[in-house]
Amino acid sequence: MDATSRERLVIVEDDPVTRTVISGYFVDQGFLVEETETMAQARQTVRRFKPDLIFIDVVLPDGDGFELARELQSVSDAGIIFVTQRDADVDRIVGLELAGDHYVGKPVDLRDLLARARSLLRRRKIERDMARRNITVTFGPFNMDLRRRELATINGDPIRLTRGEFDLLAALVESDGHPLTRDYLIEVVSNRDTSVDARSVDALVARLRKKLGDTGKAGMIRTVSGTGYKLGVAVERDV
Repeated sequence: MDATSRERLVIVEDDPVTRTVISGYFVDQGFLVEETETMAQARQTVRRFKPDLIFIDVVLPDGDGFELARELQSVSDAGIIFVTQRDADVDRIVGLELAGDHYVGKPVDLRDLLARARSLLRRRKIERDMARRNITVTFGPFNMDLRRRELATINGDPIRLTRGEFDLLAALVESDGHPLTRDYLIEVVSNRDTSVDARSVDALVARLRKKLGDTGKAGMIRTVSGTGYKLGVAVERDV
């Protein structure tokens, strides 16, 4: 695989054994990996290496991993996964609310960590692809701003959507009326909830239909038997 096409990972971990094990595993899986053990090293490496993904331990020799994650978000759009022995519920909540995409406890299950990493990278790619396309779209009585992540009626009344609801609706809008499978939509909405499955997708669709006033069988979000869902109205694009 060409180095330019390989996904880039920075590991911020002060324990040399853990760092070496994770690094070796991800190198074997085709990643380009840079290892760091302090916040200072991580700052320099992220700016130089421009990673797609960052693993951060919460307890570091020169500071707090949560604070580092917040800092790095201002200079990088890499996905962030906390990999740490601090597995208390309060730490998990703080990490996910403030900066991280996933929170993994030690000892690390490498296959689980890889699955989370790949899911996160796929979701980030979907988000980037959507953002590069049209900024604003109109479908039915709604306007959707993909960059600002806002949905409103054509009269300007805002409609509040959760992240998962917005991501799922945006994927349907961007599919140009083509059906999307439930498996694909699982990848679209997977973020911090590791238990996302087909039932979660169905529940999101049900909530979206309610918010959009979409209750008829031939409505805005149509069920495609044996496959998933598609948008049932035309989309107008305003670049």
